[in-house]
Amino acid sequence: MYVPTICLLPFPVLSWGATKGEFCVLSLLEAFTFCWKLLVTLSPTAHQLHQLLQENDFQLHTHLSTLAGIHKIYHTLHRLNLTEDVGHNGHSTACCSRAMPPRKKRRPTAGDDLSAKKSRQDRYYQPCSPCVFRKHEAPQIREEDTFSSKRCLEWFYEYAVCDDVVGPEGMEKFCEDIGVEPENVVMLVLAWKLDAQSMGYFTLQEWLSGMGSLQCDSTERLRNSLDYLRSVLNNTTNFKLIYRYAFDFAREKDQRSLDLNTAKCMLGLLLGKTWSLFPVFNQFLEQSKYKVINKDQWCNVLEFSRTINLDLSNYDEDGAWPVLLDEFVEWYKEREMS
Repeated sequence: MYVPTICLLPFPVLSWGATKGEFCVLSLLEAFTFCWKLLVTLSPTAHQLHQLLQENDFQLHTHLSTLAGIHKIYHTLHRLNLTEDVGHNGHSTACCSRAMPPRKKRRPTAGDDLSAKKSRQDRYYQPCSPCVFRKHEAPQIREEDTFSSKRCLEWFYEYAVCDDVVGPEGMEKFCEDIGVEPENVVMLVLAWKLDAQSMGYFTLQEWLSGMGSLQCDSTERLRNSLDYLRSVLNNTTNFKLIYRYAFDFAREKDQRSLDLNTAKCMLGLLLGKTWSLFPVFNQFLEQSKYKVINKDQWCNVLEFSRTINLDLSNYDEDGAWPVLLDEFVEWYKEREMS
């Protein structure tokens, strides 16, 4: 409940005359009585107004906060020149539609003239992008350089007589066409690549599989791959695999060992240019009692050529070497002493 507060004024109070339309001076007591009556009269109305404001206080504050936010956003957009005013014709005009002062043109310098001239020259004389040529050359590359199973099959039947096999006669013609002797080591590497099972023969399946891995479907492309086939022997692991493959490739399929003459030819093909003792070892084989070479002897000859010194000084007679090599070392030492 509101309690009226009485302020004692030490000076007279002016009042507007209701009848005469002029100011009059009231005494202090009369002023107090007038104010008290006025407060008593307005007290219920003020009390009801206070309750109404308390009930709507939350909504009032919410609306005021919203209006304050909108006002803040508007002033922010106004500072950024993003607000728009709507004219009478319905079209919006930017608030910053005032005409900007014209920019002064900068006088070009000599350096700008040179750079602009160079830019024009680069634009006119720039070489064409490689991708432009690639798009036009793509069909030609796809046709000529991509491996074709059809061409490879036609190439095979140039040498195959019957039964889908290239025999000795076809093999001879094939070697002539690629410019390689049949006894050349590169033919052994090619056979290893084709995984050929019999010396002097290529089956259709071996041909398609091996030539496909080499990406060769013509005589010319195989000629271009001969240097690669020779380089395969320079890898120690590949050489060992080819050496082991040569034993099974050269032997008769119904025999477990390799004929001595064939073994000497294959050893000369593989070790003749890399093992200095091969000529002496070949002489030993010719005068020995051996007629065949088994696979264990074959593999140990390669290990012997790689690990034993030329003077045989590090050879261990008690080692796990085959008897063939023990006899060779003994024969060699006696030969050197005599």
